[in-house]
Amino acid sequence: MKLIDKVIIISGASSGIGRATAKLLSRNGAKVVLTARRLERLQKLEKVITDMDGEALVVSGDVTKKNDFKTVINETLKKFGTINGLVNNAGLMPLSFIKNLHTDEWDTMVDVNIKGVLNGVSAVLPTMLENKSGHIINIASSAGRKIYPGGAVYCATKAAIRMFSEGLRQELSPTFGINVTSIEPGFVTTELMKTITDDEIKEQLAEMTEMTPLEPEDIAEAILYALTQPARANVNDVYIMPTEQKQ
Repeated sequence: MKLIDKVIIISGASSGIGRATAKLLSRNGAKVVLTARRLERLQKLEKVITDMDGEALVVSGDVTKKNDFKTVINETLKKFGTINGLVNNAGLMPLSFIKNLHTDEWDTMVDVNIKGVLNGVSAVLPTMLENKSGHIINIASSAGRKIYPGGAVYCATKAAIRMFSEGLRQELSPTFGINVTSIEPGFVTTELMKTITDDEIKEQLAEMTEMTPLEPEDIAEAILYALTQPARANVNDVYIMPTEQKQ
């Protein structure tokens, strides 16, 4: 088992993809560090993992705050002594039409979806550079490859993560042995849809509920695949769509 005793930090671990990933990586031998804002949910997940004879550390925090991420790193190093991987999973998707000017939601998406990823990378990088190894996984989206009405800001944030991930790979992988992967799912059953407040977009998205979406566990399996490849093989992108999703 290639993940035995590997220390993996997972942001947004309180639900959805983050929660499923924490459970799967733990079952495959990893020591998982769970971070999100909802402490009670993290503690419940910690119990699930320990009941499976896994090992987990809970450190609550907000990815938009640099000091919170630094605390996650400090607590991880204090308990486990190193960091082998980071899954930058925390994200928001309050889709809206630009004309409706949900500007506060735009700001929040930029803060969480982009700055949150940057904060995570800057926090783990000193340890990984020192180790000359590690794996950074950023959760982007199929929306980072194609634009659609109502998704202008969200798609822009995910396109930024795709480009940032490739830039990281080019700078870090050849010189420092740090692998970087962008995971790009289509429609997944998560809480992201609940963040939408624009009534117009809600009506148009109703048809999405008629197809069979991906489950968080599907994305967790993609993350596991990327993490367990030989060090010589960098999985740049994993683009995974529901079979029934047209675009």
